[in-house]
Parts: sequence; C-alpha cells; structure tokens
Amino acid sequence: MIESKLISQTHSTPSLTGRVRGGSSLSERIGYGFGDMSSSMFWKVFSYYLPFFYSNVFGLSLVDAGVLVLVTRIWDAVSDPMMGIIADRTKTRWGKYRPYLLFVAPLFSIAGILLFTTPDWNYGAKLVYAYVTYILMMTVYTAINVPYGAMLGVMTDDSQEKTVFSSFRMFFAYGGSFIALASWEPLVNFFKAGGLGGETAERTAGAWQHAMMVIAAACFVLFLLTFALTRERLKSESSVSVGKDIRSLLSNQPWWILIGAALCFNLFCTVRGATVAYYFADIIGFDAQLHLPSIGEGQGMGFLFYAGLFLSVGEVSNMIGVACTVPLAKRFGKKLLFICVNAFLMILSICFFFIPVSPVGFWLMLLFQVLISILTGVMSPLIWSIYADVSDYAEWRYKTASTGLIFSSSSMAQKFGGAIGGAAVLWLLSACCYTPRTDEQIINQALISQPESALLCLRFLMSFIPAAIALMAMLTCHFYPLTTKRMAEINQQLKENRCHND
Repeated sequence: MIESKLISQTHSTPSLTGRVRGGSSLSERIGYGFGDMSSSMFWKVFSYYLPFFYSNVFGLSLVDAGVLVLVTRIWDAVSDPMMGIIADRTKTRWGKYRPYLLFVAPLFSIAGILLFTTPDWNYGAKLVYAYVTYILMMTVYTAINVPYGAMLGVMTDDSQEKTVFSSFRMFFAYGGSFIALASWEPLVNFFKAGGLGGETAERTAGAWQHAMMVIAAACFVLFLLTFALTRERLKSESSVSVGKDIRSLLSNQPWWILIGAALCFNLFCTVRGATVAYYFADIIGFDAQLHLPSIGEGQGMGFLFYAGLFLSVGEVSNMIGVACTVPLAKRFGKKLLFICVNAFLMILSICFFFIPVSPVGFWLMLLFQVLISILTGVMSPLIWSIYADVSDYAEWRYKTASTGLIFSSSSMAQKFGGAIGGAAVLWLLSACCYTPRTDEQIINQALISQPESALLCLRFLMSFIPAAIALMAMLTCHFYPLTTKRMAEINQQLKENRCHND
C-alpha cells in the first residue's frame, strides 16, 4: 500500500534570467538564497552578540543568562518537529511551505526588535521580559525557517540540484551574515553618537535596539522576495497519521546519525562565535591594530582589529567555502567530504591556541579565521543537502512524505547546538570568575583586569574545545550509511515509483 506520494508538478513561472542547467531558474536559486540571507542576519547576531548583550548591556548575571539561553533554545528545538508536522499538513494555493514566508515575516522582524529592547525595570521583571521575548523570537524563527528549509524537498527531485540550491542558500546566508556582522558594531556606535541628528548620545541599550531595527527591516524585505521568486514543484500528499510519521522518523538510522553530526557542527560554530566578543574585549583589546607593510620610507598603514572585522571576514570566507561545495561533493562524495573537513577544522583549531597576541599574531588569527571559515562554509550546504537525501531515504524506506518533519530536525540540531554552545560559554566563563563590564565601561571601552583563569578559558573556547567537537563530528559521520552509490540507487527507485503513481 502506498501511504504517501510525491507528484511532480510543472508551473509556468516567469523568470528574470531564463532557465539554467538543472531545471530551475537562476532567479529562483537567488530567491531561495534570500530566505537564509534573512535568517542568518538574525541568527548570527543572536549567536555572536546576544550572550554579550545579556551579560554586559541588558544586565543579567552570567549564570542567569546561560540558563536563559539554554532553556529558550531547548524549547525552540523541541518546537521544530511540531512545526514540521504542521507544515507537512498545510494546503494552500501557494503550496505547503511558501505561505509561511509571507505571513510570518512581519512577526519575525518585530520579535527581533523586542529581543534587543532593554526595559527600565527591576532585575526580576527584566529577567521575565528576557524569557518572554527570547521564547517569542525563537518560536517565530521556527515558524518561518522550518517551512523555508522544507521547501528544498519539494522544489526539485534531483539530488545534485538540491546541492546547488543548498549552495545558493548558504552563499547568500553567509552574505547576509557578513552584512549583519560587519555593520553591527558601526550601527551601534552610530546610534550611540545620536544617529542622523548626531546631537544627543544614546545609552548603549538604546543603540543596540535601533541597530536591530535596521537589520529587522532588511530581513522583512528579503523574506518577501523569497516568497515571490520561488515555487513548489513537487506536491506531497500524506495519508499516514502523525504518530506513524514520528515512529518512522525515530526508526530512521541515517537521520539519527546526521542529527548527531549536525549538532556537533553547530556546537563548533556557536562556541567559537559566542566567544569572539569576549576574546576581543579581554585578550586582544579595543585598540589592536593590523599594520600593513610600509612602502619605501613611508609609515605603514594600520586599521582597527575588532570582533566585527574578524567575524565578517569569516563570513566572506564562508562564501568561498560554499562555492567549493558542489565540485568537492561531486569529487569526493558527501560523507568523505564531511569527515575530511572536520579533520582540518580540528587541526586548525588546536593550532589557534598557540598564536601569540602580537601584531604578527593578529594577522595569523585572521588567516586561521579565513581557513576555518572556508571549511565551515563547505559544511553548511553539505549538511542541508544530506538532509534532503535523508528525506528521500525516508520516502523510499517508510513510504511517508515527511519532508517538513525531517527538515525541522535539522533546525532542531542547529538550535540544540546553539543552546548548548551559548550556555556553555557563559557558564564556563562564570566558573572561571569572568568579570562582566558595566554600561559605562562598555561606552568608554575600558580595559578591566580579568583573572588568569578567565583568560585561559577564553583561549580554550577558541581552540581545544572546538577541536574536540570537530573530532566528535568525524566519529559520528563515520557510521552514516547513505553513500553516493546508495543514494543513486534510492533515487532511481523513487523516480520509478513516482512515475508509477502518476
């Protein structure tokens, strides 16, 4: 008995650039990329700056901030499969998943602004506000990103084309991350100086809120463009119960292995990313300079080496890695590529510990950030493409159209990694006696004396701890069974089944 089926549907869709090889238009690939461009602008600011915001701007203790990050993101991760089930059973004239891009986009932007708003309340009330707004933001994030991710499973039935879409997605995601991270600190400083009027300086909290308003407006427009430029071409019809979908998912061995590997990857990125703001504030300092070689007898130029530059250079490097994913995956296969990338991540992370804090060391740090980010750029579309393979495996093995449920698990792994990583950074710093800054110290960029234990903790969070996480990802992926050869066999059988169903 066939309990679910996928039916190919052809839409007559206007294209800005015409169709390119692989069946989809370039405009559609770009449109799909805009969606994760929007998500990543928010996600990277949350991952890299929110822990610092809560402990140094909003005014929470490190322990309370760590519990907040963990609890809210665990709820967010648990809610992902719920959203996947809802999206799988949505029926509209726009498809299953696209409507969420249109209707949830305004809530997405509003929730982000509320998250970075600091009310003038007592500590207990502010803590409650932080929980409410963070849970709201993550719930809305789930409501728009789970359907967005699941769209990949119904836009094309070609495995290579899914990798292409994933590459466009991650290329634009890192582009959005670059824009957000490169502009975040300048935006905050701009609003601190009074904005366009330039007359009255704002409190740090107000400057952070207005910076998020700018980012939120851009995110809203990008999601609307994604809705307008994309189409769902495969119609999935599920006649099985929710319980059957969940039981099939829980018995899906490749899914479990991929969840573990993806969680490790996101944990790697979150631990490093959440540490950067602290690392620059307390180890590198606020006035570190990158010096260029002098020309002739002239004095060499120098420019500020700050957290936003370090992170944004990483995002550009991620884009280079994304561009390399498709040819590398074709050459080595997805599984072997995943293992090799994590091996290099482990080696480079260990080496980072031994880089000196000096003018030469600053350039080495930037070089290692470029190399590590190229590798993580390869990983991101690779993981999304593997999830699409797991979705095809589930349809072949269990005869269930649970694309949204499976793709929601990828978001779940991302958020569990973020929850554990973000909370662990805050708790480790608290255990090592890290001293948060006051609002006045942040405005004046004051250097404060941190205990040696806190400084050593920061160095480990940028090196040995991520290296151990990369090793765990390698070992987990070793057991992944869906090789290139195996997926070719499964896809062939699926095509025959779909033709028979038609």
